[in-house]
Amino acid sequence: MALESPLMHEVVGLFPTPFMRAPRALPPALVAGLVAHLSQSAVEANSSSANLAHTSMLRPSDSPLLVEAATVIVPLLADFGALLFGERLGWSLKEMWVNVLDTGGRQAMHNHANSFISGVVYLTPTHPDARTVFMRSPGGLEYSFKNDHAGVTTGPYNSEKWISMPPEPGDVVFFPSFLMHAVPPNPGARRITLAFNAIPASLDSWGYKIAFSG
Repeated sequence: MALESPLMHEVVGLFPTPFMRAPRALPPALVAGLVAHLSQSAVEANSSSANLAHTSMLRPSDSPLLVEAATVIVPLLADFGALLFGERLGWSLKEMWVNVLDTGGRQAMHNHANSFISGVVYLTPTHPDARTVFMRSPGGLEYSFKNDHAGVTTGPYNSEKWISMPPEPGDVVFFPSFLMHAVPPNPGARRITLAFNAIPASLDSWGYKIAFSG
């Protein structure tokens, strides 16, 4: 979309990165069931924070509740995938896992390997200060010099991070797996999310076709 500045110059946002939110995509009963069923299984420690734990990697077939969640998520993957690849492809959930972030816990900056779309299902209320933060990839192709001081106006072309909108239980967000993200220290109550990675059935580049299996 072209943006007009106050001086009426035309500014075009080149190659934007999509981020999609599906508000309240999972119904309350399913959200409550996932919290009750999976939160106690988050026993794997995280090296970045003593107050962050995960479940082992899960597949939808591991639980009827995950199957129900997948029936909601997979069609949305096709919607988001069409933004990335210009075509509605078949998608599968490669893996899922639950994150339990207690008071004071944080998640270090990271991205997700070996997948194309990643996402988060918010299962409990999130403190405003513990919203997911997305960052520009370090060591990218941008200028090495910075203009960063109290008088700078931060906008979409010079910011280094973006704080996602306040989520509600049942919200699902989707983003390219390469996008760096983190969770700041959580000053609120326990924050539980269901994260996932997804892959398409195949990609075709003018006859060079590669198939993926979950």
